[in-house]
Parts: sequence; structure tokens; C-alpha cells
Amino acid sequence: MDDAAIAPFFATLRDANPDPTSELEYASVFELLAAVLLSAQATDRGVNKATRRLFALAPTPAKMLALGLPALEEAIRTVGLFRTKAKNLLATCRILVEEHGGRVPKTRQALEALPGVGRKTANVVLNVAFGESTLAVDTHVFRVANRTGLAIGHTPLEVETVLLERVPDEFLAHAHHWLILHGRYVCLARRPLCEVCAVAHWCDSAPALLAGARAA
Repeated sequence: MDDAAIAPFFATLRDANPDPTSELEYASVFELLAAVLLSAQATDRGVNKATRRLFALAPTPAKMLALGLPALEEAIRTVGLFRTKAKNLLATCRILVEEHGGRVPKTRQALEALPGVGRKTANVVLNVAFGESTLAVDTHVFRVANRTGLAIGHTPLEVETVLLERVPDEFLAHAHHWLILHGRYVCLARRPLCEVCAVAHWCDSAPALLAGARAA
């Protein structure tokens, strides 16, 4: 993707969805952190189904600690890797209570020190909760960035680094949401919907993909 294409690419996504939000359900920074931690290798819909009940029972780190591991595991049993995630979430809650006064820290270093919280989760919290211009690279962002030519990279960190260099400042606040949603509903992994894609004009892969679809 040429540099000149980047601004109209994002402007088109912005015009279609001016105020994008996470599809995870949460009512506080802690609930956002917990939901994102649980979302690894799981769908947002599946996480939301589990957290509706969980957050009603334990909306704070202290209350989640009081809930205990067996009850937490039961609450998130439908989420993939629920046992590991339950242990990490409780360990995170303990650190939040003991070291941060029950609050979610606002620095990358402190966030990534929490069990189960990697760079992607930290980026989501920093961006969504604290308004930092970060880019969380999940599987959708990774695919869309590479497929369109927006950011070519072999690892999520490589893609994130290129995106931060190429995405204009005016789009950074919402860029990862636009890319996630585009990957989730249009630029699908197996069969991208190039024929209805609003940004296909600027995509490096669209001509070949469209030609392949017509030939099929």
C-alpha cells in the first residue's frame, strides 16, 4: 500500500464507523482488563456470555479474589483455556489489590507484569481505557495489515511497529478497532469479501483476490 493510500483508506473506515468500540462488554477499567485477558483464543461473544454473570458477582479485584478459584473456574468454564485463565486472573487481582490499591495501572510496564497480560492486552487497555495511541495487533489486525500491504511483518510486534510508523496521527486513536472489525466482518481469513469491501481500491491483494473469485 502506497503512503498516499493510507489516509483515504482510514478515512473510509472512519466514515463508515466514526466511533468504534470494543465488542467486549465491560463497565470499568478492571472489567475491561479481565475481559481482554479472557479473550485470548476465544470469541468476544463467548467471553461476554461468561463475564455477564462473573462481573455481576465480582466487579472488582477484591471481590474476585473473595470469589475464589473454584467459583471463578465455574463462571468462565465455557471460555477456552478457562483453568489457566482463572489462575492468571486471580493472580492479577491479587497484585492489583496488594500493589496498586485495587486499581489497574496506567503504564505498559506495570500492565505487562500482571499474570496473563501480554503486549496485546496491555495495548487494548492503554488505548481503550486510558486514551493512548497504541495499536493492539490480534489475528485480525495482523491479517488485514499484511494482506492490504498497510504493514508487512512476520510477527505481531513487527506489524505493530510498522503501523505506528505509517498510520497518521488523526487515525491512531481508533485504528486498531477499525482494523479488527474490518478483519472480523469483511476481510475474512478464508474468503475475504473483496466484492463488497469499501477499501478494496487501496488494498494490494484485492485485484488478485477478486480475479480469483471471478475465475472460481
